Amino acid sequence: MEILGGPLFAVAGAGESHGPGYTTIVFGCPPGLRVKRGEIQRYLDRRRPGGNRHGTPRREGDQVLLLSGLYDDSLDRLLAGPEIVTTTDGGNDRACSYEEGVTTGEPIAALVLSSGTRSSDYTQFAGPRGEARPGHADLVKHYQSRGTVDPRGGGRSSYRSTISDVIGGSIARIFLEAQFRTVFLSSVAQVGRLRATRSLADVVESLVVEYTQAGAVPVDHLRTLEADIHSAAIPTIDPDFAEQAAEAIEAARADGDSLGSMVEAVAVNVPPLAGAPLYQSLKLRLMGALGGLNAAQSCEVGDGIAVVTRHGSENNDPIRSTGYQTNHHGGLLGGITTGMPLVCRVGFKPTSSILVPQASVRKDLTEIDFELRKGRHDPCVGVRAGVTLESRMAIELLNAVLMHQAMSLDPTTVADHTFRLF
Repeated sequence: MEILGGPLFAVAGAGESHGPGYTTIVFGCPPGLRVKRGEIQRYLDRRRPGGNRHGTPRREGDQVLLLSGLYDDSLDRLLAGPEIVTTTDGGNDRACSYEEGVTTGEPIAALVLSSGTRSSDYTQFAGPRGEARPGHADLVKHYQSRGTVDPRGGGRSSYRSTISDVIGGSIARIFLEAQFRTVFLSSVAQVGRLRATRSLADVVESLVVEYTQAGAVPVDHLRTLEADIHSAAIPTIDPDFAEQAAEAIEAARADGDSLGSMVEAVAVNVPPLAGAPLYQSLKLRLMGALGGLNAAQSCEVGDGIAVVTRHGSENNDPIRSTGYQTNHHGGLLGGITTGMPLVCRVGFKPTSSILVPQASVRKDLTEIDFELRKGRHDPCVGVRAGVTLESRMAIELLNAVLMHQAMSLDPTTVADHTFRLF
């Protein structure tokens, strides 16, 4: 069973790249949180194919339909979402989906339909004589499923499956912002051999210092920073790097090739003391959730691999009564949040689907000279990956926060809200 997060806040998804759509169930959202469909849609728009001209040319509307887990005394406001219509021999069945409401504590169900599929592009990979794409999971999935796997667009292994991550992460980040003013940001930091000279983590940490007396960086300030990042040619804090990286991506596309990338993901105004030292360590959970994303090959926390070359006297973060003076630890010590920004960097391999001829096999292991005939693919995965990293970070952080609150249960508070039935 695949569930992201958990055990208190978790996300489950179902769907394949060229199937009818993706279904998402979000478990454990506390009741009383106002959720608007448009807020979730804003994050899905960042993830969707065609959302950036340097990504895949596949086009999808990716409009989210909310089906459960919300309520509002104004039914007109609740039921103002897109209409759902099913057509059968008996006629049409119609229902209104949810547009806005308050979470009830019950599971939140969502649906996103797929409309931009070209399944004929994948006949090259179908059946026991189908070809295996180098760098993809085609071969292992074929044998694991005993030959029944859906080969279209990568099936369940497609990056399109991250729709569920973004929907669940949207709910988590709405809650964390409402309760703690927590905001999640990301920035492409490297494309191929090109590295950004400006770091999102450095910019955020300077804001933390600036607003130390205020207790939190204003959300409006962080929203402005977010807008600056997404106004660049690719989503990055460094506009000069963005132009060079965009040119490199288009050059790789023209050559029928692809490029690797590195993306920074940062959470600001993080509630302290969430997490655990060992098996529920938030560091463990984040490295697994972020490093386990499609095409991810590495995950660093804080200063990451750079700490290997340092002495302890250089790497330890000084502490004063106002808090930590630096953030080499990336917001986590002993797997527990310190209140400093959570900082992670994820390295992505070059997109596996390329036009350059390669050595491969058919699924019956007959050796072939492989050439990709058709397909629409991202030449650089990192361009669209940021919102998914933010989402997975939000899911894991909210689960850790709820776990911490469960350990701090106040019997008096519970008694005040308990009905006396007898």
